[in-house]
Amino acid sequence: MAELSTTLVTFPAGATSGTATVLAVHALAEGAGVIVDTTPFHPLDHSWPDQPGDTGVLRAAGAEHAVADCVTGGVGPDGEFALGTDIPVRRGDESWQWLAVHILDKAEAPAPGTAVELRVDEARRAALSASHTGCHLMALALNEALTDRWRKEARTDGLNHPDFDSLAMDTSRIALDASTDRYRLGKSLRKKGFDPEGLRETLPELTEKINTRLAEWLSQDATIRIDTPGPELTARRQWVCELPERTVEIPCGGTHLHRLGELASLTAELTLSEDGSELVVVTTPKRV
Repeated sequence: MAELSTTLVTFPAGATSGTATVLAVHALAEGAGVIVDTTPFHPLDHSWPDQPGDTGVLRAAGAEHAVADCVTGGVGPDGEFALGTDIPVRRGDESWQWLAVHILDKAEAPAPGTAVELRVDEARRAALSASHTGCHLMALALNEALTDRWRKEARTDGLNHPDFDSLAMDTSRIALDASTDRYRLGKSLRKKGFDPEGLRETLPELTEKINTRLAEWLSQDATIRIDTPGPELTARRQWVCELPERTVEIPCGGTHLHRLGELASLTAELTLSEDGSELVVVTTPKRV
């Protein structure tokens, strides 16, 4: 493969199309993995697989190839290629090359050196972006609603509330119609100062508080952007939202809306597991 420390990406600014040069093609069990120098495709992150990879098409020399997925790949210091969960190190390890790998569902692929056009499925991207933006807003509203349950000082979020979202997070998954966040309410969180007693009884009240706050924020039509120090896939990106209270930044490698006014509504549903050890929040956006 041509020398490349990391794929250059344009999706943080909202790009859904672009041109590139094929650098390498890897045969896969089903289809082929195509690596280019620059891409608008967002790849699934193997370290934190919250937002799925983009799908779309790759065009070259009059032929159109379906891109069934886009995932993070890497080339190790000894030249070994690994894909997704087979990568043995976290993204950003400086001894590895970090790549966006476009998964074609057929083995036929343009050869290295070929100029190609890349086009993301815009409708799917927009749905995932809405869910991801909703996920971050829910986290801020959830943190605020749970503030009075902390008995010790805890790390705070961008609005200066105890950051329950990051301290209790187990998994976060972004889907086309909603985001689902799962939080652990075990001994570790209690030691950090969180008191879960009586949480089940207060879920309706918490839900109302969260959804009221979300509606207030949407009505302000705050702007959103992704700040990044550079175009590298490995660059540490920040979700930035200019909320009325203050501008908030959250580390994020995904895609997002440009304004909160793009959402007609955003609602969260909270449920607690039978044994009280897990809080699940499903956040559903509806776009204008």
